[in-house]
Amino acid sequence: MRTMPGGQTATAETDFDALAATALTRCDTVAECTDEPGRITRTFLSPAMERCNRVVQEWMQAAGMVVNVDRAGNLRGYYSASSEAAPRLIIGSHLDTVPNAGRYDGVLGVMLGIGLVEALAGRRLCFGIEVIGFSDEEGVRYGLPFIGSRAVTSTLLAPHLARRDAAGVAMYAALDRFQAAHPDAIDPELDARARAYLEFHIEQGPILEHAGLALGVVETIAGQSRATITFQGKSGHAGTTPMFLRRDALAAAAEWLTAVESAASRMPGLVATTGRISCEPDAANVIPGLVRCSLDVRHADDVIRRAAVEDFLCRAEAIGVRREIEVEHVLEFEQAAVGLDLALVKLADRAVSDIGISPRHMTSGAGHDAMIMAAHVPSVMIFLRSPGGISHHPDEAVYAGDIAAALRAGMSFLEGFEAHLEQFSESERKSCTI
Repeated sequence: MRTMPGGQTATAETDFDALAATALTRCDTVAECTDEPGRITRTFLSPAMERCNRVVQEWMQAAGMVVNVDRAGNLRGYYSASSEAAPRLIIGSHLDTVPNAGRYDGVLGVMLGIGLVEALAGRRLCFGIEVIGFSDEEGVRYGLPFIGSRAVTSTLLAPHLARRDAAGVAMYAALDRFQAAHPDAIDPELDARARAYLEFHIEQGPILEHAGLALGVVETIAGQSRATITFQGKSGHAGTTPMFLRRDALAAAAEWLTAVESAASRMPGLVATTGRISCEPDAANVIPGLVRCSLDVRHADDVIRRAAVEDFLCRAEAIGVRREIEVEHVLEFEQAAVGLDLALVKLADRAVSDIGISPRHMTSGAGHDAMIMAAHVPSVMIFLRSPGGISHHPDEAVYAGDIAAALRAGMSFLEGFEAHLEQFSESERKSCTI
C-alpha cells in the first residue's frame, strides 16, 4: 500500500489500463441492449433499458455494491462507507440513448463509476459511493430530458407525468406499469447524506482533441431553449399555382432557417439548431401548406440566449407577415445555464493535475444530468476527449488511454474528497475513519 493525498491509501498495483479495457468491453456489452436490432437505441422504460439494467446490476454487485432500481427506473448501486451515517459521493450518468446512438454517451460515465469502486478493491472510505445509471437523460420517448435525475431530485412534476409518447401512453401510466413489475423498487429520491455529485462524460465535441488533452473540467453547462415554430400557409397544386400567388409554408420556413443560421454565426458562443422538420401534405406535387420546425438555442449566458431566441421568433413573424404566412411558436423547454460547484471544480483540477494533465476549464454545450443535480447537491463534471468530436452517432469513439486517465483522476478525486468534507459537520468528520 502507498499513502496518497488526504491520508488515504491506494493499492500500488492497481491496473488502470486493465480497468479501462474492462470499461470499454462493458460499453460494447451494453450496446447489445437495444430496441432496434442493428442500431443502438434505448429509451425510457423500454425493454432494452430493462435488459441494460440487469446487465449493469451484475457488475455493480460483483464490485461489492448493494443494488436497487428506483420507481423511476434509475439503477442505483451503493458502496458503503466505514460508517453507516457517513456522507456519500454520487457518481452518475445516464444509460438511455438517442436513436441510432454511439455506445459511450452516458454509459461510459456509469462504467467509470463502477471501475472506481472496483479500483478500491474492497477498501472502505470515510464516505459512501452511490453509482447511478439514470433511466432517461435524452428525453426521446416523452420529449422531456432528464426524467431520471428529475425524479431523484423530486422535480418530476404533474405536467411532466401527463406527457404522452408517440403511442399515446402517458408517462404516469408507463411508470405505473414499471412499478407494478418492480414491487421492490425504492423511492427515487436523493439521499440526505449526499454531499457531492461527480459525472464523467465524453465531451461530445472537438475542443479537447484540438488542445491535445485527454481530460477537461467542466465549470459551466450552457443554458438551453427549445421551441416548435409552425408556419401555416396554403396548399395548392404544384403545376397550376403561379409563383406570385403562392403561400408556401416550406419556403417561408427555409428563409427563416437560413436567417437563424446567419444570425447565430455572428454571436460568439451561441449555437442554434433545427433538427426536426415536418411538412404537410408532404407530396412532391403539392405546395407545402404546413411546416413545423424545432428550434434549439444554447449559450452559457442566459441573457444572451434569451435575447437570441426572441430575435429568432421576431424574424419568423416578420417573414410570415411578408409572405402572408401565419406563424406560431410554443416554447417547450427552457433550462438556465448552470455553474458547477467552485470547490469541486478545484478538486477536479487537482485530480487532473495529479496525473500530469494541465486542467482545462470548459463550458458544456450539451445538457447533462449534472444540470439537474447541481441545484440540489454540489456537482462537477470531468470530460473525456471525443475523437473527431463525434457523438450521438454510431461512429462515437473514445481512447482507452483516456479512460485510464479518467480512472486515475477519479481515484485522486476520491482521495481528496475527505478533505473537502471538512466543510460539513463535526459529526461527519468524526465518521471519516479509514
